[in-house]
Amino acid sequence: MEYIVAIIVSLAFLIILKFAWNIKVKNLKQIKEIGYNKQLNEITNKLPENEQICKTILKKLNNESVVIKQSENNKSSFYFVLTNSILIANIKNTFSRVQTICHECLHSIQNRRTLLFNFFFSNIYLIYFLAICILTLLKLNFFPMAYLFILTILSFIYYAVRSSLEMDAMTKAKPLTKEYLKEEGTLSDEEQELILKNCEEINKIGIPLTNLKLVFNCVWKIIVYCLVVLWTFV
Repeated sequence: MEYIVAIIVSLAFLIILKFAWNIKVKNLKQIKEIGYNKQLNEITNKLPENEQICKTILKKLNNESVVIKQSENNKSSFYFVLTNSILIANIKNTFSRVQTICHECLHSIQNRRTLLFNFFFSNIYLIYFLAICILTLLKLNFFPMAYLFILTILSFIYYAVRSSLEMDAMTKAKPLTKEYLKEEGTLSDEEQELILKNCEEINKIGIPLTNLKLVFNCVWKIIVYCLVVLWTFV
C-alpha cells in the first residue's frame, strides 16, 4: 500500500509543479518556433562562426584553456568537466546559438568541485537506481522501503546540485549574450534588441521547463522502483 501512495504522491507532485510553473505542451512548440525563426536566423547569420564566438566568450571569461569541439550529429551542446571541453552541437540554424554558447562557457567557469561532484554523483545515483531495481527483481532486496527512502534522498541531492548549476548558467547567459553582441558590433542596436527580446522569451519558457525536466528525472525513477517492488513482492 505504501508504494502505491508513493507513486500517487510522486505523480501529484509533478502535476502540481507543472501547473505552478505554468508549463504546457505547446511550450516546446513555442521554443522551437522562436529558435528557428527565419528572420532572427538571418540576423545572427551575420555573426562569426560558433567556434569563434565560443573562443571570444571564453577569452572574455578569462578561461581560454577550454577545448572547443563541434559536432553535426549532436543535438545538444554541453560542457564536459573531465576533459575541460565544450562540445558545440548542430545549432547553426538557430538564432539562440550565441546564448547557448554563453550558457556552456558559463558552465566552464563554475566551481570545479561542484561540477565534478555533479558528474560523479549523477552516475552513482543512476547506478544505485539500476542496482536496487535488479536486486528487487532477483528478490534479493530485503529492505525495499529503506532503499526507497535512500533513493528519495539521492533524488533531492541530485536535483539541488544540478538545478543550481543549470539555473546559474541560464540566468547569466542572457546578460553575457548582451555584452557579446554589443562588443562584437556587427548587429545594429535594433537587431540586438530583437535578438535579446526573443532570448528572454525562450528563457521564460526554458527555465521552468528545465526545472520540471530535472524533477521528472527524479520522479520517474521513484515510480519505476515502486512498480518493480509491487510487481515482485505483491
